[in-house]
Amino acid sequence: MTLPNGFLAGATKAGIKPSGKTDLALLVSQAPCTWAYTGTSNKAAAPCVTRNRALLEADLPVQAIVVNAGNANCATGQVGVSTNQRMAEVSAAQLGLADSSIVTASTGVIGVPLPVEKIENGLPNITLAPNLEPFALGIMTTDLVPKTASVTLKNGVKIVGVCKGSGMIAPNMATMLAYIVSDAEVPQFELRAKFLQIVQRSFNQVTVDTDTSTNDMALLLCNGLAGSVDLLEFWQGVEDVAVSLAKQLARDGEGATKLLTVHVQGARSDLEARVAALSVAASPLWKSAVYGNDPNWGRIMMAIGKSGAEFITEEVQIALQGTVLFDHAVLPFDRSKVSQAMQAEEVVVLVDLRQGAGRGTAWGCDLTEGYVKINAEYTT
Repeated sequence: MTLPNGFLAGATKAGIKPSGKTDLALLVSQAPCTWAYTGTSNKAAAPCVTRNRALLEADLPVQAIVVNAGNANCATGQVGVSTNQRMAEVSAAQLGLADSSIVTASTGVIGVPLPVEKIENGLPNITLAPNLEPFALGIMTTDLVPKTASVTLKNGVKIVGVCKGSGMIAPNMATMLAYIVSDAEVPQFELRAKFLQIVQRSFNQVTVDTDTSTNDMALLLCNGLAGSVDLLEFWQGVEDVAVSLAKQLARDGEGATKLLTVHVQGARSDLEARVAALSVAASPLWKSAVYGNDPNWGRIMMAIGKSGAEFITEEVQIALQGTVLFDHAVLPFDRSKVSQAMQAEEVVVLVDLRQGAGRGTAWGCDLTEGYVKINAEYTT
């Protein structure tokens, strides 16, 4: 996938991952960028998250992102703060930029000191090019596939996104690293006013295991090299990219075999709809039923009931794979036929609360033995 005008990326094997796979990546703009950012709500946030928040508050332009994969550099005390800053400084020196223009990111095992000397030695080996693929591969941890998305607007402006994430995925920002870049010219105040709304409807509606990572972040960069843009079209493009990435995150959940999509309509507000949809997508009982192709709709009713969304049980409608299973009351249905329909790569739930006009969607995945195995042996 080709990056927008003025953006370059690359990655290398720095020896941070025990596997020896690519683990150090750079994404660089040839011009200063306006930007918007949000990070994890986890109180144990890593130094990269807190440093990036400080850069956001300083309201300075940024020009590059440096990512190491394999080490979260979290819960490592003042040493971790220093090594994160050093990662920014050596990246800035190589690129001829101020260290304040470098956004840092780390992902991997928590509580292990970051081998910053490997980053120092690895950075000169990164070859920058307009191709996004090396960067997408370089930021992966337990991901099985790279995750990218792209939209081209009517005037040729490009919006390109990349993310990583497979486990420790839950809302409260977005449990992953996600970067969206564009050559559109968009003022900083506009980016920051609207980007968080996009995050709420996309990345914050993803759940794999209800665990909110210590290193989450989502970033939007615009270098303006393609000129001005229709803002309505631009934001629709950003949302399309973000939703595509969110769905890819859910589909690649650790051990997952299916994408789970939950649509809720008829809520009192969009917020209540999103909360109810997330509750269904996050339910271990329902996720297990999805894995087993079991149309046990009662688990859906349970999940919306515990969500806090307002509804009256007798007014709810629940449909699974296009078959209505509950509508004011239990309906007869062909269990074997619906079970067979659940064997698809995507299982879709539609809930109508019949309380208002609120709508929301959440994405998750089934819960399998594979998830347990991956996380039972993560560091051993």
